[in-house]
Amino acid sequence: MRRLAAVAAAGALALVPFGAAASLPPARVQVSADEFSLTLSRAAIGSGPAIIELVNFGEDDHDLALRRVGGTRTYRIGLVHPGKTGELETRLRAGRFTLWCTLSDHRARGMRAALRVTP
Repeated sequence: MRRLAAVAAAGALALVPFGAAASLPPARVQVSADEFSLTLSRAAIGSGPAIIELVNFGEDDHDLALRRVGGTRTYRIGLVHPGKTGELETRLRAGRFTLWCTLSDHRARGMRAALRVTP
């Protein structure tokens, strides 16, 4: 009987109260930029609150745009100078997102990536 009570107590500690998911920290992904590529710290994050960080390791200025495939809203991180970081805090819906640098011909030269946002 004691074993059953101990197992039940341990199981109760593992339960997450209703509404606790809202207090979870935002998902994070770092996008590293250089001439001329974007590299993501992870290929997928969960939907909901998110922080996207653009770190410019290159010698040129870069920015970042991201849009959900099939969507119309474009999220942006403005111009980030070499050695600097830009950040975007937002909420992302599940889907596949395309990321790219909008400056000059940077996208055509390879500065694009994909991010999967899971339900």
